Amino acid sequence: MREFERKQLLERIQREGATVGASIPDEVEVQGETVALQEFVFEIKKRETVPSGERERVERAKKNLRRERLQRKQRVEDDDISYEEGERLVESVVGIDRALNALEQLGPTDLEAEAEKKKAADRKRWMNFLQQALGRDDSAGGVGASRDGHNGGRGGGGR
Repeated sequence: MREFERKQLLERIQREGATVGASIPDEVEVQGETVALQEFVFEIKKRETVPSGERERVERAKKNLRRERLQRKQRVEDDDISYEEGERLVESVVGIDRALNALEQLGPTDLEAEAEKKKAADRKRWMNFLQQALGRDDSAGGVGASRDGHNGGRGGGGR
């Protein structure tokens, strides 16, 4: 393969939106094992959340897919392969990316932990609001005194 062809193929892997319209491969060999990738992704995606018993399996699958993606990309970058072989590798990388995107978009894996995170974020927003409203947050330039201790002519204490 010529160098400009290699660059073209690598550009396709990196392109924003490369996975748009791409399909998840029916099967892919990952770490020497054939995986029914499309079936796995659809099985997991049809649930709103990942059940606790499946979390480890999904995380392991994502990790293995990322590793396989990297190995295939490196083959395109470094190996002495034909352009046709490079195209096949790029197509498989884009398909793996599509599967990874689908798996990454799954709902929260732990509803209780997610609810706790939301509560903590709400508490933090509320505290920030109170600090600003009470003029205790200098960085926000809240109501009240400015950084230099003057109110900048914003009312209070007429002439």
